[in-house]
Amino acid sequence: MSDALLVLVLPAMLIWPLLLMLRVPLMAALADRGQPRFPLDGLWCTAPLPALVLALSVDEGALALDWWLFGGFWLLDGMRGTLLVVTALLWLLAGVYARGYLAGEQARAVAGDEAAEARLMRFALLWPLTLCGNLLLLVAEDIASFYMGFSVMTFAAYGLVVHSQTRDARMGGLTYLVMAVLGEGLILAGLLWGAGSAGTTTLGGLREGMLEAPNGVWIGVLLWLGFGVKAGVVGLHIWLPLAHPVAPTPASAVLSGAMIKAGLIGWLTTLPLGETAAGEGFAWLGRAMLVSGLVAAIGAALYGVCQRHPKAVLAYSSVSQMGMITALVAMGLVAPTLWPALSAAVVLFAAHHGLTKGALFLGVGIGEHPPRLPAWLLWTLLALPALSLTGALASGLDAKWAFKAVLHEGDYTIVVTWLSLAAVGTSALMARTLWCQWHVERQAREEGLEPLVSAMPLAWLASLLAALTLPWWWGGELALRGLPPLAELPGLLWPLALGLAGSLGVWAVARRRPLHLARRLPPGDLWWLLVEGWQRLRVRGQGSLDRLVSARDVWVAWWVARERDVVRVLDSMTRAEEWLRRHAAVLMMGVAVGLALLMLTST
Repeated sequence: MSDALLVLVLPAMLIWPLLLMLRVPLMAALADRGQPRFPLDGLWCTAPLPALVLALSVDEGALALDWWLFGGFWLLDGMRGTLLVVTALLWLLAGVYARGYLAGEQARAVAGDEAAEARLMRFALLWPLTLCGNLLLLVAEDIASFYMGFSVMTFAAYGLVVHSQTRDARMGGLTYLVMAVLGEGLILAGLLWGAGSAGTTTLGGLREGMLEAPNGVWIGVLLWLGFGVKAGVVGLHIWLPLAHPVAPTPASAVLSGAMIKAGLIGWLTTLPLGETAAGEGFAWLGRAMLVSGLVAAIGAALYGVCQRHPKAVLAYSSVSQMGMITALVAMGLVAPTLWPALSAAVVLFAAHHGLTKGALFLGVGIGEHPPRLPAWLLWTLLALPALSLTGALASGLDAKWAFKAVLHEGDYTIVVTWLSLAAVGTSALMARTLWCQWHVERQAREEGLEPLVSAMPLAWLASLLAALTLPWWWGGELALRGLPPLAELPGLLWPLALGLAGSLGVWAVARRRPLHLARRLPPGDLWWLLVEGWQRLRVRGQGSLDRLVSARDVWVAWWVARERDVVRVLDSMTRAEEWLRRHAAVLMMGVAVGLALLMLTST
């Protein structure tokens, strides 16, 4: 029965979003001119439902498609099933949320605002297309399908980032697009190199062939960096803090909660994690990944607490959390024997982060339009996912205990210590997020913005409930070790206490003497350094170009002068020729007389 369901629902989960996408222009074409159009209706929100049904109904299965590209092979296993259910659920809740979030824009479109209607139609088109790419890369085992899903998701999401068409949105979109093209180039190079070396069309074959390829480590480096653009590897992360704040809140939720995990999926399906025969070269790659992950986890936290917009703080939190996940994935190369136990903890961590970060981003929109709830209840609900992300509550505590227990058993206490320091940064980031949200919520109440009474708060509450109870309602490998023993709680909770204490200390100092770091450290960090460097290079290049132009002008002027001299000489020769023609007879007679005299005198 499960095989039959897989054959039916697996293609349907990709076809249904595409049909809903095509329905948008069809509705626009068939509607009478001037008639109100509502592209974000209830049917539009059902795009992820087939994927959710598949993930909840089928544990494992495979589907071979001989007619698809170079031979399609779609696979559903424990890891893919877990991330599929989290991805589909988050997309479903974010889609319901989007209906309320964009209700004002839909009202303006109905009132005749053509710009609002164009933005709304574009959002309605690109949302299911981006979802389709995200779902395809999750189940694809053949390289062609995987890369197609990855690229479709990447470039369709650009339209979601620049939705508002503001200056900041265009800047965020430019950063996103530049880094996306860079990442796609690295991924394509790694996949083609690996597939050619191994003579395979599947990700599993590429992973195995990488171990025997002479340049297998360099293929791994390309794939690590290429997928690292999406996963926010330090140095390649610069698009996240610029793209997430400018995108609509539901798009930010799926960008950070679901699409960012595409980089993790790429690592898990292509790198030889847990392979004891990988060799020292891959061990060095793992060490590089470990160091870069820890740098991102701690550095992004230090920079993120200086931001003023809650979505920018959450974007840096995503970089920090993905840095922690990068460090854990790196252990699959550094200590392959730990990977069988650690891989399940990594999947739990990723699933927990996806739903929790989605709930946090959706909470930002709730703060901008506060619902009719008592203040204590609203802020308790907003604080719950923040506490969970710090690893002090619910699924966050479960995930934290799962990977720390494995690392302790493998005698990698130093890695646990660094991850704990990163958790201190997470606590500070969550405190900063709530502080910024409080300012946004207070401003919204002062301006008298209309509270939300649609399904938007319900979608947020559902995402919050799903995030907090993830290991219990999903079960399976996510249950892992369960909640930690009481004796382990101090070791797990001290980062939260230290992070909150540090945040309170900084707040107390800032009250007396404002630090103004938020003005000096804009979101995007390295991007602005690159922009400044490019501008300086352009100025210097322009100076060099001006000097070249001046040298060219001098050279041209010299040749023009020489040309004039030659023309003067030619004019003189022309005048001399005319004089010779006029006096040729006299000259000839003189020459003849001279020759005669010469002959007479010689005799």
